[in-house]
Amino acid sequence: MSDKHIRIWQTVQQIPMGKVATYGQIADLAGLPGRARLVGKALGQVPDGGWQGKPVPWFRVINSQGKISLPLASDAFNRQRTMLQDEGIVVIGAKIRLQDFQWQPDITELLFKLSY
Repeated sequence: MSDKHIRIWQTVQQIPMGKVATYGQIADLAGLPGRARLVGKALGQVPDGGWQGKPVPWFRVINSQGKISLPLASDAFNRQRTMLQDEGIVVIGAKIRLQDFQWQPDITELLFKLSY
């Protein structure tokens, strides 16, 4: 676990229920521009209990095309799709309309909730 992983986990913890963010968006908000792949790697290494006693909602992070990045019809894909749908996010095939569901942090979140 590195400082960069912790920054990513803390940023992902801020994504509100019913919203998604892209890997690149999380990298930018965590102060790691251009490190979208690192976001994916960090999310694959979240401790079982989350971070600092809070869950890290990895399933709310999708690719820049608005798609779930896991292999279509895999158990992990189905789990992510189900978790998103349980929060009211519409998933058609593997795609989510970013115009409808992408997290757009407001100025308060940027100043007081995000550390980077």
